[in-house]
Formats: sequence, structure tokens, C-alpha cells
Amino acid sequence: MTNLIHFPEGWGVFLPYSLSLPVINKAIGGRSSRSFTVEGRFDEIIKSVQADDIVIIEFGHNDGGSLSSSDNGRSVCSGTGAETCQSTYNGQVVTVHTYNYYLTEAGKAIIAKGGKVIMSSQTPNNPWESGSFVYNGGRFVTYAKDVATALGANAMFVDHGAYTANIFKTYGKAKTNALFPQDHTHTSPIGAVVVAKAFIKGLQCGGGGFLKGFVKNATESIEGTCL
Repeated sequence: MTNLIHFPEGWGVFLPYSLSLPVINKAIGGRSSRSFTVEGRFDEIIKSVQADDIVIIEFGHNDGGSLSSSDNGRSVCSGTGAETCQSTYNGQVVTVHTYNYYLTEAGKAIIAKGGKVIMSSQTPNNPWESGSFVYNGGRFVTYAKDVATALGANAMFVDHGAYTANIFKTYGKAKTNALFPQDHTHTSPIGAVVVAKAFIKGLQCGGGGFLKGFVKNATESIEGTCL
């Protein structure tokens, strides 16, 4: 995730430098799969989707947390399917769905309009924060992959988190820490360029998928290795 002060739209700002087709970036910082849905942002995207459009969906940083103490409007219901939770947000009783539900509903709607979906795993927090390299993608990585699999042939998965972490591992502690000037989540703009290239690396190492033929970068021109 990129420094919100400079680029509230995240690493996607830099994606056009790697792709030879138009990129419309609808990302917005501080959102989860739940709040992005409730705010109507998925609906806006779905309305604009045309046949053969490719939509990249990546959430996870803001989807965790507990609904039992205080609801921040972003935390999702525990589970991986149709489970629901009752919560109170801004004084109103609301029904909260799971991460998988929100992504699946958006994915199905996009596919129904002739589009294709790339489910992307969340980018890592600074994996050198403890002084040693530690990366564990967490449950939302698995969930995103499961959603892509369940959606079928018109969806695919890119393990963006793993490929980003792999590049940070090759950078080492000092170089990686310099890319996180604000906190352990938000990178500098230079870090966002690295994160965008990591997505392309994961895409290319998987054969390109729906974006095969549209990527400008050669796989070997991006740091890291195929996983």
C-alpha cells in the first residue's frame, strides 16, 4: 500500500508503466472489501465494465479486526462463505458478510458482464520490521486464491504479496526499511513502483494470464525470482 498522502490510489498509479493497454485505477486507500462494497464502489466499477475488460481486485489490509468490540465499518465477518454477522455501526444494526462473499459477489457481477477478474493477494507489511525477514501472507491470501478458483475460468489469482515480499527479501533490511518512511504498511512512491513491478513479476511468472501480450516488461527485467 502506498503513502496515502501522496497516492491515495495505491500502487496501481504506477501500473500503466508496465502495461500497453489503458489502466483505470479505482482503488482508494483505507478501504476493505466490506466498505468498498457498502460505499457503492464495486457497483460503480461493475456498471462501467464492458466485455473483455480485466478487473484487478486486491484487499486484505483493512479487512481484519473484530466486530465484537467496536465496529470500524471495515472488518468482515469471520468465515469463508455465506456466514453473516450482526453488528452495530454508527448507531445502526448492520449485516456484515465475509471477505470471500464480498469478493465473490463482485467477481460474479463482473464476469456476468463479460469481464475477467484477477484476484490479487494483499501486499505485505514491512517484512524486515522485526530486524529479521519474516513473511506470512495470512488468511486473506488463501481466501483470495480460493475466490479466484471458485469463480472459474474467467478469474485468476496472482500472489502479489509473495512476489513483493520476495523482492524485499533480496533488498535486505536497510533498503526495504527506506521504502517504509511512515509506518510498516505504507510505502513511499518509490516503494510503490517496486510493488507495482512485483505484481507484473507474479503475472509474468504465471504465464501472463489474461494480460499476456500486454506486459511491456520482460520478466528478467524485474527483481526477484519466479516462485
